[in-house]
Amino acid sequence: MTGFASLTATDIAFWLIAVAVLSALLTGGAWIYARRRLLDLPGQRRSHSSPTPRGGGIGLCIAGLAGLIALSILVAIVAMPTRLIAAIALIAFIGWIDDHRPLPILARLIPQIAAVVMFLWPIVSQTAAEPAHDVATSIFVKDVALLIVLIGLGVWSINLHNFMDGIDGILATQAIFVLTVLAWLCARDPHNPHGLQVAFFAAATLGFLPFNFPRARIFMGDVGSGALGLVIFVAAVWQYYSGSSAAMSALVAGSAFVTDASCTLVSRMAGGKRWYEPHREHLYQWMTRTGMSHAQVTLCYVAWNLAVVLPIIALLNAEPLRAERMASWYVVAGVYAVEVVVWICGKRWCLYKVNRIDARA
Repeated sequence: MTGFASLTATDIAFWLIAVAVLSALLTGGAWIYARRRLLDLPGQRRSHSSPTPRGGGIGLCIAGLAGLIALSILVAIVAMPTRLIAAIALIAFIGWIDDHRPLPILARLIPQIAAVVMFLWPIVSQTAAEPAHDVATSIFVKDVALLIVLIGLGVWSINLHNFMDGIDGILATQAIFVLTVLAWLCARDPHNPHGLQVAFFAAATLGFLPFNFPRARIFMGDVGSGALGLVIFVAAVWQYYSGSSAAMSALVAGSAFVTDASCTLVSRMAGGKRWYEPHREHLYQWMTRTGMSHAQVTLCYVAWNLAVVLPIIALLNAEPLRAERMASWYVVAGVYAVEVVVWICGKRWCLYKVNRIDARA
């Protein structure tokens, strides 16, 4: 048993490698199981052309949770994150069932809300204890509004990452990028264990990646995409309140997925379509329809993150900009404005290419 700050770089590297290896072994076991029980068949609203096992995300979930538990057992000052473990396990469990047989919307939505509330329970209990009268009324209303927003963002993150898990490697590479960045930002405080806790799930996703990219031998499934969506939300909340980094960093780190999912949703709603139904209208899906391979499309998102998003995060966390909250908001707004323009132009280019392909056929 030791203090968290006394862990050496070698200790941390060993733990991360152990989690990645465990994730790879468990994913291999899931692949053997899923080949007989969980085949994802091609279809009009799917981007793959051959039957592929799904549910491989169960391995990274178990490996990531094992890392959380081991850290709390072996490091004296790190408390067992019971609520977080229960929340991730709940989302993974519901996703595992949904991978076997599709669940109705409410059967998925209610556990998602419950899991987010589980993680946010200290805020929930504190808000519920506030008196809703006299001078405390405005404080109470503000706390309740913040809580509702946080719950909404948590549920949105779970579903957003499920929506974006449509081609080989795209969610795994995005999660590795976002979780690594947020782990690094949280770890700027050497006494804060959240950085290592987030890094466990980045390492677990890295262990899963060879099974899913450049060609998927197994899909992550709802069990993995939903759990990663929750973990990314948790990491974003931790990073926001860490005090050791620019508060808006998480919004920039996840901006590629947020922009694609949000613009697609708005576009479908504006077109009068049933936005909640499965579809193939995300930008990354249109890119594959132009003839680009899954690997090429995924690498486009990776390149955007490394060439554009990462330098902006570095800028946000450089002094003195890190302390200027309003300036940070301007930077974030600028990032999203640029990404919306890129999304619109990318969608138009894809439509042009697809129409030409159809015309030749």
